[in-house]
Amino acid sequence: MTEHAHSHDHVAPATDPEQPMSTQVAPSPALAPDHPVAVGTPLLTLEGVGAGYDETLALRDVTFTANAGDRIAVLGPNGGGKTTLFRVVLGELAARTGRATVEGDVAIVPQTERSRLDFPVSALDVVLMGTIAGRPWWRSAGRRDREAARDALAAVGLGDRVDATFGELSGGQRQRVLVARALVRRARVLLLDEPYRGLDATSARRLDDLITALAAEGRTLLIATHDVAQARAWDRVLCLNGRQVAYGPPDTALTAETLAGTYGGDLVRVAESGELAVVAEHHCG
Repeated sequence: MTEHAHSHDHVAPATDPEQPMSTQVAPSPALAPDHPVAVGTPLLTLEGVGAGYDETLALRDVTFTANAGDRIAVLGPNGGGKTTLFRVVLGELAARTGRATVEGDVAIVPQTERSRLDFPVSALDVVLMGTIAGRPWWRSAGRRDREAARDALAAVGLGDRVDATFGELSGGQRQRVLVARALVRRARVLLLDEPYRGLDATSARRLDDLITALAAEGRTLLIATHDVAQARAWDRVLCLNGRQVAYGPPDTALTAETLAGTYGGDLVRVAESGELAVVAEHHCG
């Protein structure tokens, strides 16, 4: 039997140097998920999940548990099933086999490169889009929504950029605005779709700090990436290539055999470190 269980309803919602942040990156208690749970509590469980489009399964045999406080790297080639997995977790795509159980709400942080930059909307307007699910469609954002959106921008270090035009922000700033939009949902589970893509080193470090702070609050974060070295720094790694290749702590999951099964011939050995890395084309598209 295929089942997708939720404790709450799900509604899926450039390399530029950044300006100095006006505030310390630190989530606000006012944005914490409803009914906080202890770190280590299971928030996401998939058991034998398979899903796809038309008659084809794009992903199969996925079984893992993600706990509150986990930072999980999701590795896989383009077309390997990362997007399909995220859609199942969001509740947008029904699992054809197995069971997916999510405790609490889920929000996704999309790639900034897929965001429209030509609309004259402010950073605050973008974050307010995250409040739509919590009110009737005909009701505009109220004072509490705007306060929450401002708190979310402050939490990601952009309290002084509330009125800035979204398209004119740096890549790292836009990425943090999209994180703020997810925060205003007060979701327990956050899905980040290649959030480091196009970021300079300073922006990437700030995003590192924010992800760590969000995990410390008891959120579960799944981060799609192609950066094997980066994945080694997080708590767990999920490797996909049309199926689940491996899941577990980086030390045990990121073996040469696992990476070969995940990326096939698209791996190179870095001469200086001797570690395996993904070839450049997987960072595009």
